[in-house]
Amino acid sequence: MSGPALRVHGFEKRSRANGPGVRATLWVQGCSLGCPGCFNPATHAGDAGRASTIGEVVDHIAATGAIEGITISGGEPFEQPEALRDLVRAIRADTDHSILVFSGFTRAEIEAMPAGGDILDHIDVLIDGRYEAPRRVGRELRGSANQIVHLLSDRYTAEAIAATPETEIEIRNDGSIVLTGVDPLPASLATGPGRRPR
Repeated sequence: MSGPALRVHGFEKRSRANGPGVRATLWVQGCSLGCPGCFNPATHAGDAGRASTIGEVVDHIAATGAIEGITISGGEPFEQPEALRDLVRAIRADTDHSILVFSGFTRAEIEAMPAGGDILDHIDVLIDGRYEAPRRVGRELRGSANQIVHLLSDRYTAEAIAATPETEIEIRNDGSIVLTGVDPLPASLATGPGRRPR
């Protein structure tokens, strides 16, 4: 599959804290929004991470086994709009996985982007809005109270979104710790090299 490469920060094969059900989670690399208090500043540098073809990413998702869906977070997915469009199209064409995307941009900002409407047509859930630390909530897949959950298909209900755990801690065989979810604190635990909270 040709087309634009996607710059990737990390990938988690199975998670319950990044959307309804058991999901793979893809963190893209690069974000220029610079929200103060962002949980994942390691994803900000646009020249970090690794460049992957869309085919490689789709193959990686397919190799995860039985999952309900894929969550795409960051970084900022919509700062790689052509690659994101190609990815969600490929996931739709090749799998029955649901697609949930986190973005610091608002839905209106996304709809104004050249590829924005096409991307939204291919996903089930969008959580939008910049993270505002003074308005932190850390539940129902929202980091702060200004963020909105947009159900773009009939695949999920608001109740299913609300039932998503706020935090997930994974201790890997090599001893590294991965913390993820919208409330991966306490901060004293969120400092390891494997940290990938949203």
